[in-house]
Amino acid sequence: MLQEKITDIFFDLDHTLWDFDRNSELAFDRIFRENHPQIDTKQFVEIYAPINQACWKLYQVDKISHDELRYKRLKDSFDALSYSISDDVIYQMAVDYITFLPENNILFDGAIEVLEYLNPNYKLHIITNGFAEVQYKKLKNAGIAEYFISVTNSEMAGVKKPHPTIFEYAVKAAKTSKEKSVMIGDCIDADVRGALEYGMEAIYFNETKKEVSNEIKQINQLIELKNIF
Repeated sequence: MLQEKITDIFFDLDHTLWDFDRNSELAFDRIFRENHPQIDTKQFVEIYAPINQACWKLYQVDKISHDELRYKRLKDSFDALSYSISDDVIYQMAVDYITFLPENNILFDGAIEVLEYLNPNYKLHIITNGFAEVQYKKLKNAGIAEYFISVTNSEMAGVKKPHPTIFEYAVKAAKTSKEKSVMIGDCIDADVRGALEYGMEAIYFNETKKEVSNEIKQINQLIELKNIF
């Protein structure tokens, strides 16, 4: 059984515990209400969400930089909307978005319950490709920072998931071993395949119920972790 050998559980943050899409919509709604009331937030977010995911995939493999990611995901979204906006406004919006985003703290259903359940018997950690200053604010503002013994981000490790070095860095920071660890995340490539290729167990948080190989351990809701551990 998985729980018999596991001592340390590593979670991704965005799209796994912290509901990025809902919190992102709140941040954009604040920006648009104050500065661009003609933009329909829901329509924008529908366009932005897949563009943001595509940009993150480029960022994960070092095809674009931190600053390019922040600009490109907005620029491409406004272009798709045929909305005229200057680069200067986009750059300022990128700053405002990162400022407002962690002020929202919606978690996925069952997140607190699962963390409370796991905390007495396992050491809990975070591995994230997100920007350090923003991720720490998210954890604090959402009231879950206290559950995690260590937080590893890609800036600390020098590489991003799925690179094995970030998992190795996180395991060393946690003072454990990959044989005693499991990674839980929403990205099949960065979180799951990355961990498995490193030699760590992995569980796919498949909230959208995508079709994946039966060999991949998966859950559709966080509360299902109580049946595994």
